[in-house]
Amino acid sequence: MRKQIAAANWKMNMTYQQGEKLLDDILVDRIKLEPHQKVIFAVPYPYLLMTRSEVDDETNYYAAAQNCHHLDAGAYTGEVSAAMLHSIGVPFCIVGHSERREYFKETNDQLAEKVNRCLQQFITPIFCCGEPLAVREAATQNEYVAKQLKESLFHLSAKEVKDIIIAYEPIWAIGTGKTASTAQAQEMHAHLRSILAAQYGQNTASEISILYGGSVKGNNAAKLFASPDVDGGLVGGASLSAGEFRQIINALK
Repeated sequence: MRKQIAAANWKMNMTYQQGEKLLDDILVDRIKLEPHQKVIFAVPYPYLLMTRSEVDDETNYYAAAQNCHHLDAGAYTGEVSAAMLHSIGVPFCIVGHSERREYFKETNDQLAEKVNRCLQQFITPIFCCGEPLAVREAATQNEYVAKQLKESLFHLSAKEVKDIIIAYEPIWAIGTGKTASTAQAQEMHAHLRSILAAQYGQNTASEISILYGGSVKGNNAAKLFASPDVDGGLVGGASLSAGEFRQIINALK
């Protein structure tokens, strides 16, 4: 069975003390995960060691970075490399989140390099893709996400691509008042898997976890995760509530 994953993305939220308490409140129930399930906390850089320490004694709970630079090292004040993350034992890193693409103008080519740097440092990239409102309204979302995958991932071998987690973000449904249905989520996840199958074969595509990143909450997680091609969620706002995120963890199939 593919890995089923609840990934929290705290973004630029929480003080150190608030983050530590949130983790304690989530972990207090000691939710036991099955071998195919993972919980990942993508926290701001200053909280990575604290998060790793909090989850070290838990089975299948992990810390993740929210970003890394696309080069190994250099005069890039304020940036963090994949090698730095590896040196402190961080096993996951979000790559290409829609906010990084929009606000920091990250390109597909840059993201291909970030994926490379992560894999070289034994870090699993959580690669984000998804279309904005204008693309969805033009009904060209399938071509749009195919281009994102092709330009950022298709240089990888089948063995390498199986080490990637993909997160689909329907950007048009985040903060716009529009809602992505469970059927729309499943439709796009199936499309993403078909793109991977066309490039790498069905066996490889069937092993890659694809997470949904469109306003996953405690009250809709179970329905979303029940879809055959939805393997969990990349969770923003709801991951800042211990009760909500515990519900999401418990919704993993």
